[in-house]
Amino acid sequence: MSFALAGFRAHPADTTARWAMMNLLPPNTLTYRMQNGQPVLLYADPIACGCVYMGDKTAYAAYKASHPIDVAQEQRMTAEINQHPGWDWSVWDSTADVDVVNGLRPGPSHVFY
Repeated sequence: MSFALAGFRAHPADTTARWAMMNLLPPNTLTYRMQNGQPVLLYADPIACGCVYMGDKTAYAAYKASHPIDVAQEQRMTAEINQHPGWDWSVWDSTADVDVVNGLRPGPSHVFY
């Protein structure tokens, strides 16, 4: 099962700020960042889509059901977040996208996971 089928949403790294945030994540590795006290699972795919897949606990459970994740891998996810605590959610908001703000491209009202 792919991330999209599990309920993750692909968010393109189509601005300089988004590209920089994507590059804070380990490429092609499932990890997470906290937002409002809840984990948001992230998967940076800089080569295939130039995007970050984002999902909530439900999407993670669906993905995990078809891709068993062992305790060691979950511990690596936790260790990785402690190395890069400065995640900026604001760059993923549609108001951070110059084309959306200028009316050149439609955008969501907020980021969905």
